[in-house]
Amino acid sequence: MAVNEKILIIEDEEAIARVLSTILAANDYAPLLARTGQQALLMAASHQPDAILLDLGLPDMDGMEVLKKLREWCSRPVLIVSARGREKEKVEALDLGADDYITKPFGTSELLARIRAALRNSRRTGETADTVAGGYRVGELFIDFIGHQVSLGAKNVHLTQNEYRIVELLARQPGRVLTYDQLMREVWGPYAAAEDNKILRVNMANIRRKLEENPAEPRYIQTEMGVGYRMTEEEL
Repeated sequence: MAVNEKILIIEDEEAIARVLSTILAANDYAPLLARTGQQALLMAASHQPDAILLDLGLPDMDGMEVLKKLREWCSRPVLIVSARGREKEKVEALDLGADDYITKPFGTSELLARIRAALRNSRRTGETADTVAGGYRVGELFIDFIGHQVSLGAKNVHLTQNEYRIVELLARQPGRVLTYDQLMREVWGPYAAAEDNKILRVNMANIRRKLEENPAEPRYIQTEMGVGYRMTEEEL
């Protein structure tokens, strides 16, 4: 018999917790529930869930602090599920190590798709280096991590070194938002001015001209407005 993946819900509002538990159970996950930050930290350590849904407005401690403490030892996917929708908080959570940020209210299909994406990415991280190193394909787009090449169908696409680096970073974590700050640090180094992301936006515009049939309506790399970019997965 298959073992259902465990999802820890950290949510103090009973009605929302009940809805989340019902959705997860109906889709063959094993939901666990914590109503405070302290209880969540204890349950995360004792139950070792496969993924965590974290609300930021907890009664005993701020959800950002829970996220910080989890990331000191836990590498499992953490998805923020919060009514706080300001860009500043989204960026802060993602920079602290959250895998995704879902703003309430949300649709059931979107929630489940985000969970599947986070779990898939977590499984890829645990695979052997040879498996992960091969490449990533979505639609006609293929990124060859070994050859450092990008192709659309049978056509090779020429990217500059920095353009390729951006695409590879996103493709290695498909479905996950990488913030402007994260991409700036990875491509241009730790001393890059994160607040001045014009160079990143210029590179992304060039990438989209090369990859997208219609750059104004990108299929492959989605913009999370004011936050960062996400490589599309076929399910999303």
